[in-house]
Amino acid sequence: MIAFVFPGQGSQYPGMGKELAETFPVARRVFEEANDALGFDLAALCFNGPEEDLKLTTNTQPAILAASVAALRVVEVELGLAPDYVAGHSLGEYSGLVCAGGLAFADALRTVRQRGAFMQEAVPVGVGAMAAILGLDAAELDAVCREAAAGEVVSPANFNSPGQVVIAGHAAAVERAIELAKARGAKRAMPLPVSAPFHCALMVPAGERLREVLDGVSVGALKVPVVTNVEAAPNQDAARVKELLVAQVSAPVRWDESVQKMTELGVRRFVEIGPGKVLAGLVKRIAKEASTSGVEDLASLRALQG
Repeated sequence: MIAFVFPGQGSQYPGMGKELAETFPVARRVFEEANDALGFDLAALCFNGPEEDLKLTTNTQPAILAASVAALRVVEVELGLAPDYVAGHSLGEYSGLVCAGGLAFADALRTVRQRGAFMQEAVPVGVGAMAAILGLDAAELDAVCREAAAGEVVSPANFNSPGQVVIAGHAAAVERAIELAKARGAKRAMPLPVSAPFHCALMVPAGERLREVLDGVSVGALKVPVVTNVEAAPNQDAARVKELLVAQVSAPVRWDESVQKMTELGVRRFVEIGPGKVLAGLVKRIAKEASTSGVEDLASLRALQG
């Protein structure tokens, strides 16, 4: 069995999608549709930057989605590959839903652009923070967060792989957690250069604003199950998609468990579709026997073609 996995924020770079769009009409049409849906030249931003604009959350999210869907269409047409399961890391779940047929590409683009704005606006700049904690088990990290909170918010945001967890919350609480984690034996504990504290309770207002946007979006039948961030379990019920996307904004990304679940279900091959190689690396740490590959440009596409 094969799973397609789609990257989230942090995978963006100028030039993403450019080679595929220049080579394959099906990829070029994706960027043309993106430009039309958003009313500005997203393709130029993806291909040429500037990087500081690409890093703005409201631009990053549709840019990664467009680059991922362009790569997906090339994989479908050129390789004839189809997944048994799909999953995405945070934002990547929207790419997975497009792949599964649950969301129209244009709807997904417009939604994630607003999602990015809502997440950015939920917490004033400088009030929130995120940090990567390496080498602490879940129970120890939970204790660290409870002690560090001191009436503020700090909690696990991304369970990426065994011993690699990202925390998020109020900046002061995250800083306290970093120091506590180091004192309790973490291999590394370091702040991350992010613009907001994603996937924690501070994002609840963003989720409620997103709910209003999703009310106006149609969700189609899911052709393949989507392993969701919130439940780390496959969902093929279109009626549940919106509630899971709302919850996802403030709930932790359970990537470690999601990959474990897919391997339990028989997935032996994971293909990361879209910019970057982060998820393929995480999958290798979680499911050491799994085969991993990715498609983001011509070289990686040719490698997958063999």
